[in-house]
Amino acid sequence: MRLFLIAAGVAALAFGAAQAQENARTGDAAPELAEGKAVYARWCAPCHANVPSLAGTRSLQAKYEGRLPAALEDRTDLTPALLGYFVRNGVAWMPPFRPTEISDAQLAQLSAYLTAPLADRGAHAPLLAQEMAHARTGQ
Repeated sequence: MRLFLIAAGVAALAFGAAQAQENARTGDAAPELAEGKAVYARWCAPCHANVPSLAGTRSLQAKYEGRLPAALEDRTDLTPALLGYFVRNGVAWMPPFRPTEISDAQLAQLSAYLTAPLADRGAHAPLLAQEMAHARTGQ
């Protein structure tokens, strides 16, 4: 019975990660951002996609209380230095990622993707820009 429960738990986690990867932005990213988007889909989306039940998204929602978008792809305030810090050092239950997992070149591509204008990422730019402006002003 215990083995069955473990197997069911692993299957549920795998399904959740696959579902999160599908929930990464579906629009076409600018060609120069394609590699960064692929790194995001592989390493970040399983916890940070626009799915409220994901650990990373839920954590950022609780932290920012709606003042900033919880999904990383919806953010316009991220910097390469900030992304690099959290990728290499982790935070709370987010693990640090070694250069053997996400290379320095891939980290640069990921940073380029997550700091690019929303429209270049394949996001729904007008809606997200309005949400960010609202979050900053609180109106």
